[in-house]
Amino acid sequence: MKLKLLTRYWSSFHLLFFQAGVLFVGLLVSLATSAQEIEARAYSNAPIGMNFITGGLAQAKSGSYILNTQALSLTHVIDVAGQSGRLTMVLPYSELSGTGQIGAQSINASAEGLSDPLIKASVNLYGAPALTNSEFANYRQDLIIGASIAASIPWGQYNSNQMINVGANRSLIQPAMGVSQAVGPWRLELAGMATIYTSNNNFMGNNTLSQNPIYSGETHVIYYFPNTAWISADATYFTGGQTYVNGLPASGTQENWRFGSTLSYPIDKNNSIRLSGSKGVYSRTDTSYNAVGISWQYRWGGTP
Repeated sequence: MKLKLLTRYWSSFHLLFFQAGVLFVGLLVSLATSAQEIEARAYSNAPIGMNFITGGLAQAKSGSYILNTQALSLTHVIDVAGQSGRLTMVLPYSELSGTGQIGAQSINASAEGLSDPLIKASVNLYGAPALTNSEFANYRQDLIIGASIAASIPWGQYNSNQMINVGANRSLIQPAMGVSQAVGPWRLELAGMATIYTSNNNFMGNNTLSQNPIYSGETHVIYYFPNTAWISADATYFTGGQTYVNGLPASGTQENWRFGSTLSYPIDKNNSIRLSGSKGVYSRTDTSYNAVGISWQYRWGGTP
């Protein structure tokens, strides 16, 4: 009975707030692998051989819980059969604190350490040709169609004797497809994805935690300023994700709506700063959270 109550608490808090909060920093470093996070410009073009290194800070809050995440990412632009593609890795570090309640029982959450690294491979299937630096100067976007696959590596700190950890002891795999249409200084984007979870076979001892896939869609309206700064209005919807412990249902189907905004501003030719924020506006399981973040990006390289 105690495990069942704790599992319901964990599934509602950890799966929707903690995991999403850790991966929120991915939005700042151009890698969104959480089903309920939103990332503008996931499918865009860049010169072949270009590199991006990004450091980001993010904070997510839900009730009394506060999750702080720092992350470092590296992205390299490659040529994939004549179209541009990207390889990205994110290394996050997180600290979590807060107190929850299950009936008369208080649940204290405190965890800190390396979270699960993230990797992503993406390719633009149409409309984003592989270009050198000199060729890219004359490139003008029209319609881009792209696909990607992302995954987490379960290397984060994990203790099977405690409920809240900064590592999940399981992997998530997320295939996605998206389109981006340019209309003057505007970009209109739409993407869909599925987040598939492996099982955690050491949940609260030797129990097995499993979860159904989460299916989500997101949209972005982006405006580019003359100095290449841009701002976006973002929205995402997701559903699914019912959890099980030892094969028995532990939580119901999730359903959430989130809205957010992102501002990117160029400091100079190689450096830019990005501010992001998002808010849960509807949650079937009452697990909405608010998140804000800031990141700094440095870019270099590219084929002459």
